[in-house]
Amino acid sequence: MQGENAVRKDEVPAFPRDTEIVVGRKKEPSILRDFLMLLMKIGFIAGFTAILFTFVFGITQAADNSMAPAVRAGDIILYYRLDKSYIKDDAIVVNENGGMQVRRVEAVAGDTVDFDENGFLVNTNLQVEEDIYTETLPVTGGPTYPVTLSDDQVFVLGDNREAAVDSRVYGPVSISGTCGKVMTVIRRRGI
Repeated sequence: MQGENAVRKDEVPAFPRDTEIVVGRKKEPSILRDFLMLLMKIGFIAGFTAILFTFVFGITQAADNSMAPAVRAGDIILYYRLDKSYIKDDAIVVNENGGMQVRRVEAVAGDTVDFDENGFLVNTNLQVEEDIYTETLPVTGGPTYPVTLSDDQVFVLGDNREAAVDSRVYGPVSISGTCGKVMTVIRRRGI
């Protein structure tokens, strides 16, 4: 043997000779670093929310009672922007007549809308509307009937027919002129 401190080939030393054992203190947390991390997390959440409400969801407030009793003036409307495959009775948000309006889809692409002495007709069928409490009549100055909707159009009406400015006034709505489907109505009055 070359010395008492020599290590045999079949023995493994506890620590390699070039390893230093450092006994250190635990780092003190930095209040500034924690505050910056908090600000970064808040910024991320705010950015994510902004992206969601710019591209996926929308929010608006009902301006009048044209959709009463389902939606009343002051209600907050949350709508989904990405699904524009509308069917009859969908409540949608349209950007018509100088502002955002909530309206109900009454006719879709390919349907023919008309009025006669009995009321509102879609594809020559009289529409019996259970939750509508007034007559659905054409308005003067509106489109000439019958109207057949093209592939990219819907015919929308407000539930409160007497107070609503809807497709009876401005005609069929282009689907690209709609904002999206109503998902939630939040009652706001009296809070």
